[in-house]
Amino acid sequence: MRNRQRKSSALNFDAGYRSSVSFVLWSLVGVGLIVCFLSFKHHEDSGQNRVYFSHLPSTRELEEIEEERFRLPPPHKVNPRAVKRRGPRKQPKVIEDYLDESSAVHALFFPDQRTAVDPTKRGNDSMYFYPGRVWLDTDGKPIQAHGGGIMYDHKTARFYWYGENKDGPTYQAHSKGAYRVDIIGVSCYSSKDLWSWTHEGIVLPGEPRNVTHDLHKSKVLERPKVIYNDRTGKYVMWMHVDDANYTKASVGVAVSNSPTGPFTYLYSFRPHGFESRDMTIFKDEDGTAYLFYSSCDNTELHVSPLTMDYLHITAAMKRILIRRHREAPAIFKLQGTYYMITSGCSGWAPNSALAHAADSIMGPWGHWETLVLEATGFSD
Repeated sequence: MRNRQRKSSALNFDAGYRSSVSFVLWSLVGVGLIVCFLSFKHHEDSGQNRVYFSHLPSTRELEEIEEERFRLPPPHKVNPRAVKRRGPRKQPKVIEDYLDESSAVHALFFPDQRTAVDPTKRGNDSMYFYPGRVWLDTDGKPIQAHGGGIMYDHKTARFYWYGENKDGPTYQAHSKGAYRVDIIGVSCYSSKDLWSWTHEGIVLPGEPRNVTHDLHKSKVLERPKVIYNDRTGKYVMWMHVDDANYTKASVGVAVSNSPTGPFTYLYSFRPHGFESRDMTIFKDEDGTAYLFYSSCDNTELHVSPLTMDYLHITAAMKRILIRRHREAPAIFKLQGTYYMITSGCSGWAPNSALAHAADSIMGPWGHWETLVLEATGFSD
């Protein structure tokens, strides 16, 4: 009985000792956190805290330049009584500040006419254009040809630039939806020198009334591309069509007798039953045309030959760049080698483009080089 009592007493001592040690340790941790917080606050107040995302000198220099050039005006003073009456102001989201025309942030990303590239302006014959600036057509209006493609037409000896017309309000369909502009249509511009562009009008308009139509204004039309079929004498347009939530994930096809339209919309479908989002078409030297499209939730690309009339795909298909998460393909051929430039899947955020090369257009496609677009950071 005595032994049991001694054992119990020893256990109580050990428990008390461990409790004291734990209390001391946690007290030290708390003191350390307080010291770190006060130190950080001191640096913050002195304006000397600076976070760099890379140890590279060039990156630091770029960040310093951006800090120097893009200074936002100080916030205006707020009356405390007004705050008390209406309560604390809800902080706007970054995208809302980005789109608000009255905000200082908006002006940094939406340059005005003062810095526009104007080919018609006297003395402006350098034929230079600058990414990030407004580019004006021959009527002095901003070119509206987003996500577009340029075709050279031997019959008219002119270049034709097709793209999305985004000259409308940007809004959010619902609280969790992506920001968008209603479908206006596909614009077309013509040029003989790739510098001075004449607006030929909207060659494929959106549908304002029929909500079941693929091109109803509430839906999505992106990346229109046009090629000429020498056999049929038709100009064929392929595009990415989708619903507002990007669940349709299909290609659309339209056709015209003229490069300046009007184009007649035919139909949409999922190539080989797969999702199709960012896409392009490529016409080879022998007249064979191909469809490239991002698929399987943008984890891979697919390539397929088109039928002889360019209005559909053939049964042949190859999966390329599997698990590479690439989109926005652009194809060209040089000295017998095929090249493809793709973007990473980061939405509208910039990323480094990749160049890929292949001896056969159906693959295999190898990673050739990383293209770092230092001047603008844009790659999509």
